[in-house]
Amino acid sequence: MSGVSLFPVFLVGLAGSVHCAGMCGGIVGALSLPRPRQPTPALRKPAFPVPVHSVTASASLAWIGAYNAGRMASYMTAGALAGGLAGSAASLASLPALQAGFYWAANLMLVALGLFLMDAWRGLAHVEQAGQALWRHLAPLLRRANGARAGGGRMFALGALWGWLPCGMVYSVLVTAMLSGSALGGAGVMLAFGLGTLPMLAALGLAGGRLRALMARRTVRLCCGLAILAFGILGLARAAGGLPAGWMHELCLASPA
Repeated sequence: MSGVSLFPVFLVGLAGSVHCAGMCGGIVGALSLPRPRQPTPALRKPAFPVPVHSVTASASLAWIGAYNAGRMASYMTAGALAGGLAGSAASLASLPALQAGFYWAANLMLVALGLFLMDAWRGLAHVEQAGQALWRHLAPLLRRANGARAGGGRMFALGALWGWLPCGMVYSVLVTAMLSGSALGGAGVMLAFGLGTLPMLAALGLAGGRLRALMARRTVRLCCGLAILAFGILGLARAAGGLPAGWMHELCLASPA
């Protein structure tokens, strides 16, 4: 199968992460809640009328790094499975048409994702609803697990669980991971996507509701959706033979040939 250009995948993650602010804001909030400091016996007598929670900036950054690392590890695992299975199917079939089909499907999913972010088409909303329903069941378990003794290992595991929640944007990029034709290539695609979403989700862990409110603005979602839509349209135009190669290759997911 054709190799996948990782730069546009990273940009799709970066632009699409505006959706993460709404879809994953509650998860980030639950994982980023300050943990109560365990008092020593000598400090238990002068109690305050209300519990005081404190957390250091370095500890907060460590937790944010740990659960995002777990999330991206799940993305890479899913990408490895998608790329490996698609590569096996292509090698068995030995049909260029199958590769072309994956390419068209990947770019059509980008078009769908762009329209979804722009609120012009809500077809991916069904996947989002499934994710929200599953989150409502998992949230109480996550909050109990995310206690005062939560260390890096537990935060990594919670992030890995988060990475498997249904998400239309992740599934859109998984179709692209299939284009890589190998487990290693698929994992690389999802790593690039995960790194693109990292700035937004790390900032959400630090800024919380203020950033969520900004990302919910229609102008922001419209601009980000247009950027992803443009990637999809460029890919479809090139697949149809309407665009030359050259520098355009750097803005397309992969070569259709």
